[in-house]
Amino acid sequence: MANLLEVDEKNWESEVLNSDKPVLVDFWAPWCGPCRALAPTVEALAQEWDGKVKVAKCNTDDSGPVAAKYGVMGIPALILFKDGKVVHQLQGNQPKQRIVDQLESHIG
Repeated sequence: MANLLEVDEKNWESEVLNSDKPVLVDFWAPWCGPCRALAPTVEALAQEWDGKVKVAKCNTDDSGPVAAKYGVMGIPALILFKDGKVVHQLQGNQPKQRIVDQLESHIG
């Protein structure tokens, strides 16, 4: 999906920390059932919030140090970054509306 970004250690700083837009990062792994269940919601958010928020996926198997830096102990984990800083975190498979509510409260 064109507006769903893959991030890892190589592009983390440029795509997430230095982004001119807020970034919602989905920390996931291919073997994680709840992560697979959340994936269609994340893809829908990437479409619906295109232009307002970057939506990215970070595979914790490939980018463990990134996940560890932000205290990701369980997946899926959604972390919203604004101006390079964490502004909100959600743990586990979340209903879409709960994620939207958080985006609206932090982005408007």
